[in-house]
Amino acid sequence: MKIDDIIKAVQNNKIRITDHADEESHSDDLTFDEVFSSVLKGEIIEDYPKDKD
Repeated sequence: MKIDDIIKAVQNNKIRITDHADEESHSDDLTFDEVFSSVLKGEIIEDYPKDKD
């Protein structure tokens, strides 16, 4: 999945939060608002072009 697709999904509220994501966000003391904000306003600092989409 491309970052543009992820941004559009967040903007259109087309996100499904898994139990695993919920557990990880709690363990990192992150709210989903913080996660979504980082997707919309963040910056990609490293790219892994050989990884699958």
